[in-house]
Amino acid sequence: MRYEMRFSGSGGQGVILASVIVAEAAVAAGLQTVQSQAYGPEARGGMCRAETILSRERIWYSKVVRPSFLLALTQQALDKYARELEEGAVVMIDSGLTIPEGLDEDQVLSLPILATARDEVGKLMTANIVAVGAVNKALGLFDEEALHEGVRRHIPVGTEELNWKALEAGARLVSDAQAAKFRRTL
Repeated sequence: MRYEMRFSGSGGQGVILASVIVAEAAVAAGLQTVQSQAYGPEARGGMCRAETILSRERIWYSKVVRPSFLLALTQQALDKYARELEEGAVVMIDSGLTIPEGLDEDQVLSLPILATARDEVGKLMTANIVAVGAVNKALGLFDEEALHEGVRRHIPVGTEELNWKALEAGARLVSDAQAAKFRRTL
């Protein structure tokens, strides 16, 4: 099975790094993966997206066509990318966003990702790691060891505890009932 994921938001939120971490965790879990990213000339503040494809088999086409999963951290990204989804796709959004018309609320998981990073973890810049923890809990993609390996490869030495705290905070945002509803198998 091929699982196409799109991570979106604005430059500086770490959505590209979140996508890279998911791809690294996939490699650690023994899956095939492809990761790509796109952003405007504004390195910070402009809209950006990153994409990851996961599969148990070789990936022959490396472009995301109709994502099975969308993470949106800004309204602009949600409005733009919610129109290009596979039927029944899982959509994870920050709870500060408004669900656009035409998007089935049953497929949306609205979580306080940015507020959790700011208020619980203590650093807004960890929102991407909070999101990764929530994504992994909701979809059930990787075991803890693979997820930690993906994170470990991309964080500065000395920030491990902060990032583990962010991962755990993100996972706690997703209830067991939500995880059962949104879980995907590869």
